[in-house]
Amino acid sequence: MTTTAPLPLTATTTCPDLGPVFDGLWSEHGPVAPVELEPGVHAWLVMGYEELKALTGTPDLFSRDARDWKAFQDGTVPPDSPLGPMMFFRDNVIGYDGEEHRRLRRPLEDAIASVDHRRLRRTVESVCADLIGGFAGRGTADLVAEYAAAVPLLTIGNLIGLDPGQSRELLDAMRALFGSQEDSQDGNRRFEALLFGLAESRRADPRDDLTSLLLGHPDLRTEAEVLQSIVVLVSAGNHTTISWIAQTLRLVLTDPRFAGRVRGGRLGLDDALDEVLSVAPPMINMPARYALRDTELGGRAIARGDALILGLAGVAHDHRAHGGRAFWQSGNRAHLAWSAGPHACPARDPARTIARTAVATALHYLRDLRLTVDPAGLEFEPSPWTRCPASLPVSFTATHEAPGGRP
Repeated sequence: MTTTAPLPLTATTTCPDLGPVFDGLWSEHGPVAPVELEPGVHAWLVMGYEELKALTGTPDLFSRDARDWKAFQDGTVPPDSPLGPMMFFRDNVIGYDGEEHRRLRRPLEDAIASVDHRRLRRTVESVCADLIGGFAGRGTADLVAEYAAAVPLLTIGNLIGLDPGQSRELLDAMRALFGSQEDSQDGNRRFEALLFGLAESRRADPRDDLTSLLLGHPDLRTEAEVLQSIVVLVSAGNHTTISWIAQTLRLVLTDPRFAGRVRGGRLGLDDALDEVLSVAPPMINMPARYALRDTELGGRAIARGDALILGLAGVAHDHRAHGGRAFWQSGNRAHLAWSAGPHACPARDPARTIARTAVATALHYLRDLRLTVDPAGLEFEPSPWTRCPASLPVSFTATHEAPGGRP
């Protein structure tokens, strides 16, 4: 067993290249590696395919309820920790297992099932066209700040009933929440306050939107449960989709192999999006499960109350799962980007519609698209969980013709 200090989890998200970091973790530790969440706060990063399936599929052993986290119980993690918004217990579908989880998941599944995908695609196309129209005449843009960061939330905001200005306020709050930095607690408060105001508005004046649907759902018993369901619907679907869009565009701009296959038609857009999910998923690491008793996983002795992080990017480096070949080249698309088990993401189809439409629209309208900085100098948003480019400064052939219609 290694005696080296655990790797800070942020080293797996802010590094220039994921490959060497995860290969190093696998080489030194195997499928379950010790990591540090913040100074003095340790956890296990689970990267093995079979180990992740066991972790997500046995809630009677590995709980989603953060009240089982020993480091929080004993005060190692203080109540004001920046880890709180992503790791502390929430009284919603994310925080429970068993029947209570199933009850709280049903309204979300019903809300997602109610989405008309043709209408959704048209909404995304309109959002994308408006955003591109705002910078097309300049011939330059930041495809994160001016595009990828806005598309999902403006779209989701439309679905839940927010106006564009409120959606942008919500985006600023969510950036802080997901960053797990010093402003994460304040971001969480602003995020919930905006959604609480929306719920109050729709209770007085129901509309044809997902907020009104959730307010009337029989499985949601209190106003707090309605609010938390909206929180999950927005937070789970937004930041991850931003990262999915931005990572795909980054690869088109920086990876000649990937770009050539996409632009040359040898790699369909859905296949390209799946490749990103496999090797650089929107959630590089996902919090968390908590051991309910002493156990063993991946050759590691796991103590009761230990936190285990889902290493969704690390699984691409599990050579046991794909015969020692590169994960994507093996043809194995059994990635775990959506997680697995009872808590697997139920919104993968709407997320794909948003991401596919956003990438397709950008590639269609922005001619001669190219990055204007050294790819090696691109930085990523600070977060131990996601790996979203902080910016993608580009140039392209300027046009004053407003985008419109389907690309």
